[in-house]
Amino acid sequence: MSSMSSSISAARAARSTSVALTLLLVAHAAFAVPPAQFRSAFAAFTQAAAGNGASIEPAADAFAALRQTEPANPVLMAYEGASVALKATTTWLPWKKMAYAEDGLALLDKALALVSPEHAAVLPNGPPAALEVRFVAANTFLAMPGFMNRGARGAKLLGDVMGSSLFVTSPLEFRGAVWLRAAKLATKDKRLDDARRYLNDVISSHAPQAPLALEQLKALAA
Repeated sequence: MSSMSSSISAARAARSTSVALTLLLVAHAAFAVPPAQFRSAFAAFTQAAAGNGASIEPAADAFAALRQTEPANPVLMAYEGASVALKATTTWLPWKKMAYAEDGLALLDKALALVSPEHAAVLPNGPPAALEVRFVAANTFLAMPGFMNRGARGAKLLGDVMGSSLFVTSPLEFRGAVWLRAAKLATKDKRLDDARRYLNDVISSHAPQAPLALEQLKALAA
């Protein structure tokens, strides 16, 4: 079970570039929950995803509380699931690691199942809910160790986000985050041409993540 801890811990850096640096701290107009509460919960999740272990449980609790207002909101459910899965890094007990991982994945599966055409609406300050849910799920699935058998689905979800007609009109910071995550996956899979292409997409579009993409592109050339 130590592979789960190391795998998820290693993914924190990936999430800090693919989620925490995306500037997705927005008040989702489609939510019935107060914007300030969502921002607070998202801030905790951002810190947790960046490696702040003390923020993991507060993030999970905050999104669980928000979901009491909107039980069927897939975005809130996805963030809760991702936060619960991160709790696997907070314990050394194998059975607890598995319980947190499985509970988080179950919430993410349910969130994905709840995505419907109405979630394709473009929000004023953020990506369509359909893409956000898939991206959050993809990040978490790709962070799971191999024996959890989530990598292939995570890669497919990431591809679905990039292949969606909604992606091209999504906020630039969101697209930059997705391209960075795709570049990391391509590098891991030794698809270096694809990795360079994604990084160049970040740079040529002048996304907020462009400096980081440039550093990664130089690293690939080294």
